[in-house]
Amino acid sequence: MDISDYPSPEEEIHRYESHDNDVEDPRYQNFVSPLVEKITARFGPQDLGLDFGSGTGPVITKMLTDRGYSLNVFDPFFDNHPNVLELKYDYIVSCEVIEHFHNPYQEFEQLRGMLKPRGALFLKTDPYTEHTDFHAWYYKSDETHVFFYHPKTFEWIKKEFNFSELDIDDRHITLLV
Repeated sequence: MDISDYPSPEEEIHRYESHDNDVEDPRYQNFVSPLVEKITARFGPQDLGLDFGSGTGPVITKMLTDRGYSLNVFDPFFDNHPNVLELKYDYIVSCEVIEHFHNPYQEFEQLRGMLKPRGALFLKTDPYTEHTDFHAWYYKSDETHVFFYHPKTFEWIKKEFNFSELDIDDRHITLLV
């Protein structure tokens, strides 16, 4: 999206508050469960995680803390505690967030810098591909989605930010340090 068309912070907050992000909602838990499973397959309760862009209902944090995991949360609108961005993490999870990045290069650089050696970045978004009918694509209709990612974009991110591995599993992207 052209920067002149970006929503204002007030417009973003209004849109995010319209989401029904009840952490007890089984449909919401089901939506994020693939990320939770990817995290628990690689990391244990002794590892420290960050739920980056946790929104109004940090369901991933709830599901992992219910399993004994330790996570910090950060959201620029709803959990704005910059001190948690000064720490190093074993893993960072960002669900339906990267399409909202106004400065993707700086934000990926920041996320990569917060990961410990052998850390992982777990993402969920809807990548754009050559098979996507852009005009009918629901994802572009959200006015707060200002940046879209192609699988080749994730290859570039892997190389540019010195990740060792990339796995794209439908809407779930994992980048390993």
